[in-house]
Amino acid sequence: MSKTVGVMGCGWLGLPLAEKLLKSGYKVRGTTTSTSKVEQLELAGIKGFKIQLHENAIAGDITNFLSGLDTLIINVPPGLRGNSGSNYVSKINLLLNEIQKAAVKNIVFVSSTSVYGSAEGEITEDTILRPETESGKQLAQSEALFQKENNLNTAIVRFGGLIGRDRHPVNHLAGKKGLKNGDALVNLIHLEDCIQMLITIVQKRYWRTIFNGVYPLHPTKRAYYNNEALKRGLPPPEFESSSSKRNKKLIISKNYLIKLNALYTSIIS
Repeated sequence: MSKTVGVMGCGWLGLPLAEKLLKSGYKVRGTTTSTSKVEQLELAGIKGFKIQLHENAIAGDITNFLSGLDTLIINVPPGLRGNSGSNYVSKINLLLNEIQKAAVKNIVFVSSTSVYGSAEGEITEDTILRPETESGKQLAQSEALFQKENNLNTAIVRFGGLIGRDRHPVNHLAGKKGLKNGDALVNLIHLEDCIQMLITIVQKRYWRTIFNGVYPLHPTKRAYYNNEALKRGLPPPEFESSSSKRNKKLIISKNYLIKLNALYTSIIS
């Protein structure tokens, strides 16, 4: 009998991930926060659950969603833009309690390279975390919640900036003037590589490991976004001249690549 994987958060990344897992032979359950999206999941052959994490409670049938899962992929971003004041750590802690009750053993927690914050130079999974944003700080705390649970097999995946399909930062940056940090390096990853990386971790059972997920090409922001804008017929963004002496942050997916895996989808369109 095929193993059952739960994808918590079937949005821009989670839905195509769930669909690819289904095609790979897994039974798949998925969560969303809307009734219409549950119907979409069901039509795709994914057992859908309407579940929403709150700071003090979990709305929805979390018990049946988690029951009997071999692996749970947690793909629920903090959503802390605009100073929302939301306590993401409390939400994840409540979810962790339900995971323990359901005796789910294998966890993939989708995090972000924002946990490295102001770290400079070559960044690997061994680099000390220095988160600066509220989102980065709460992701780092949430990672720690899973890492301290010795009875769980947790893989943590820290993705860089996500691009793909209808999502690319250049659409937001096009035509803007006076942008800073033009000499900083881009640390991006395409949606297709995100999906393949997560499925590889599940299939090869790379538990109790931290993975950076960043494509191994790092042009400067100035060069990269200018070129991407021109290819799309958009006005290129203008970056200020920089005299910064800081080392450029270059994030390496060391733990994934050292296992003889690869990232295949270029960030160059």
